[in-house]
Amino acid sequence: MSSNISSATSTSAPPPTSSTSSSSAGAASALVTSQGIGSGLNIGAIVSALTTAYGAGQQNQITTQQNLLSTQLSAYGTFKSALETLQAALTPLQSAGSLASFTATVADKTVATATASPQAVAGQYTLQVQNLATPAILTSSPFSSATTAVGTGTLTINVGSQALNVNIDSTDNTLSGIAAAINSASGNPGVSASVLTTTAGARLVISGTVTGAANAITVTQSGGDGGLASLVYDPAAGTTALTQTQAAQDANFSVNNYPATSASNTVTGAISGVTLNLVGQSATGTSTTLTIAPDPTAAQTSIGTFVTALNGVLTSIQTLTGYDPTTNTAGPLNGNATLQSFQNQLENILGKLQSGNGVQSLSNLGITANAQGTYDTNSNQLTSALSANLSGIESYLSGPQGLANQINNLVNNYTQTGGLLDSIDQGLQTGLTNLSKEQTALNAQLATYSATLTAQYNAMDTAVAALKQMQTYLTAEFNQGNVQNSQSSSSLSSGTTSTKTGG
Repeated sequence: MSSNISSATSTSAPPPTSSTSSSSAGAASALVTSQGIGSGLNIGAIVSALTTAYGAGQQNQITTQQNLLSTQLSAYGTFKSALETLQAALTPLQSAGSLASFTATVADKTVATATASPQAVAGQYTLQVQNLATPAILTSSPFSSATTAVGTGTLTINVGSQALNVNIDSTDNTLSGIAAAINSASGNPGVSASVLTTTAGARLVISGTVTGAANAITVTQSGGDGGLASLVYDPAAGTTALTQTQAAQDANFSVNNYPATSASNTVTGAISGVTLNLVGQSATGTSTTLTIAPDPTAAQTSIGTFVTALNGVLTSIQTLTGYDPTTNTAGPLNGNATLQSFQNQLENILGKLQSGNGVQSLSNLGITANAQGTYDTNSNQLTSALSANLSGIESYLSGPQGLANQINNLVNNYTQTGGLLDSIDQGLQTGLTNLSKEQTALNAQLATYSATLTAQYNAMDTAVAALKQMQTYLTAEFNQGNVQNSQSSSSLSSGTTSTKTGG
């Protein structure tokens, strides 16, 4: 019986062999790179959360400072843009005479038109045009066609004291070829050529491009086959193969019955500050009226642009430095001393009374402050003031001590290179650069912290995996032992064990 019992109990499983231990070591090694396999934890999420919490305080501080500096940088940029717009609007107001503007009106526009500069003087003139300034035009006798050969050689075309030599050979000796050669020649002194074809045939037309008696045209020829003699026009030498169909002449006109001439139909020297554009001949014995009158439109536009830009600066300051109690929202530069100082200086300039010429303040121009802290313009009052006392307004606005220059000097202190706003901008940019460096350092610190946590959690996970494997093994051994004991007990109780005796 003892041998059977011994045989039954010998069926228990052997302890782990060396190959089993090797597999366990491999599994443990795999757990190092497979996060959460042993523990079942989301190690990546845990490490991420802990790393974020670890750096939250410093990160929030950096982010808050970056947002603050970026907001201030943008706000100062908005303010500077408003100041630059104001400076541009001040330019037309700074120079004496820049606001003066005149209209020039010719009653009969078939005779002339006119424009007036700020240097003009109001007044009325009579104008009569006897003839316009004209260029010379020469025309040849008719040829059979534009392709008819004329001759070869050199055409010398003189316009006044300037000469043009045009070489003609067998490749361009036709009327059209000669015209093309003249038009393409370098150093053209003011002449063009074309071919006019009528029922009589084709004619070469040489036209001056500049008017005036001093720009008469002569044409001579030399060399070649002599055929170009048909295109000669030299009255001094008694040779006129070409016909002068229009002579070069000056314009003849009179202003207030005083005769005058001009080589051009654009006349700039007859009346101070006025340009006359002669367009037609007056009817015999008649004259037209030229009226020069002040024009407040340009000045009104310039002043209106200035007020709009001024209001833009004031509104910008209010928005950037103010506080809205209805929304409990403060401007990005709330209480900022730089903008408040500018506003105080600007208000001192605007409120200062100036002496001379009857204009002492903006209110004399119909420009007054309103309850919103900006300025309104009474356009009717401004128009009246400009018409009545333009020189006084110019004196108030322009000149070294004029309002426009005073404001421009103030603005320039803020906007110029190296000015106050430039210094502030550089300071804010430096702050952002330093914060960027702090962010880089923090990122490196958090990366190291995250790597350390990951290594620790992976080690824990590996240990947990090994413990679970051991637990599985022990549980299996324990369960197998229970089964064998149960089988042995069952055999004994059923009487299957017997002892043989001799006999």
